[in-house]
Amino acid sequence: MVPTCLIIDRVSSFWDESNLKNNGKSTSISCGKDSSSGGDLGNNLPPNTGNLITILAIDGGGIRGIIPGVILECLEGFLQQLDGPDARLVDYFDTIAGTSTGGLVTAMLTAPNENQRPLYAAKDIVPFYLRESPKIFPQPGGPFAGMVNRFKVVVGPNYNGKYLQSLIRGILKSTKLHQTLTSVVIPTFDIRNLQPVIFSSYEVTDHPALDAPLADICISTSAAPTLLPAYYFKNKDENGNEIEFNLVDGGVAATNPTLVAIGEVTKQLIKEDPNFYPIKPLDDRFLVISIGTGSARNDHKFTSAKAAKWGLFGWLYDGGSTPLLTAFSQASADMVDLHNARVFQALQSENNYLRIQDATLTGTLTSATAATKENLDNLVKVGQSLLDKPVTRVNLATGEYEPVPNGGTNREALKRFAKILSDERKLRESRRGQAQSSS
Repeated sequence: MVPTCLIIDRVSSFWDESNLKNNGKSTSISCGKDSSSGGDLGNNLPPNTGNLITILAIDGGGIRGIIPGVILECLEGFLQQLDGPDARLVDYFDTIAGTSTGGLVTAMLTAPNENQRPLYAAKDIVPFYLRESPKIFPQPGGPFAGMVNRFKVVVGPNYNGKYLQSLIRGILKSTKLHQTLTSVVIPTFDIRNLQPVIFSSYEVTDHPALDAPLADICISTSAAPTLLPAYYFKNKDENGNEIEFNLVDGGVAATNPTLVAIGEVTKQLIKEDPNFYPIKPLDDRFLVISIGTGSARNDHKFTSAKAAKWGLFGWLYDGGSTPLLTAFSQASADMVDLHNARVFQALQSENNYLRIQDATLTGTLTSATAATKENLDNLVKVGQSLLDKPVTRVNLATGEYEPVPNGGTNREALKRFAKILSDERKLRESRRGQAQSSS
């Protein structure tokens, strides 16, 4: 059993109080090209040497991870324009958080290669999804495909997960949580204890059982109920005792991991962690970029009249989707954004919080597993189109997303945030230099 000290409860209560080729085509996002040469990249400095605490968070959503892949390539492109071709997202964020498919992206961006640089650049993410998704989620063919899918929902997970598990282990090998190039936060859910388990870099010293192989963590956070099998592994605690983990998709706890990441950092501020001290929890220091994987909230495909007729099967399968999971994950993600918007408004720092999400997906685009070439290519187009849509912010009175006055497009916002991130890194480097010269 996982000890209570390893179960990290939801943190919302606190806050209420390049161009890789695939299939002969080149995938690239026009968001700035390498130009100037940067400083000493690959050596992150603690937040208390700068003015900001920087957080990047990536939602869950299966193959729709292509959408944040497009956004992240754009952001990294702007950073490379400012600081040179070796710039990577991991060099600018104190914490990177991801749930489910976002957890896999987080690991790809933060796990080290033999040169202690990230295994993947942001521009590699979309080609990875285009190449691997059809193998992770093979599509049934023929006239009985729909019937086969409905039958699978009843008798077990749609996919056995063997290829995904093999793929993740091949990429991450034996790398453990403490070895990532910046702090990471990846939510999962323990189905035996019915509690979230948060794999957080900030917890590995106090709770060594959480210092698990990244491969096990990524397989766990991706184990979406009805789609992929739950995942079991063991890890040893500080006394050498084996701790069991019976885990499913992190989206059960937090589809949008932004609030979980903020909570993990806030705990360090309360503890007066030397990397953060003397920053206080309510200091106006957070800079947060939160990236969604798209949703169908504006599709209005379900109605109360329709849902009133559903039994267990109807809630689990309707027209290729799983209404029960869709409702829970959408509610979870939206509540996190609502909380964040309220907190940043209270701190009068709304411009330091950027949520990029497309709520207009329809049809097959809403699927987490429809890995046909046509749908995957269309998801790339969704991401590219999202870059040029206006920045939106949740209206705290209505819950609707509305364009931010004078907020520009998401592409323009990413360029602005890239400049802030670059300046923050340069500030930390200059202060380190001053400290070294005076010592």
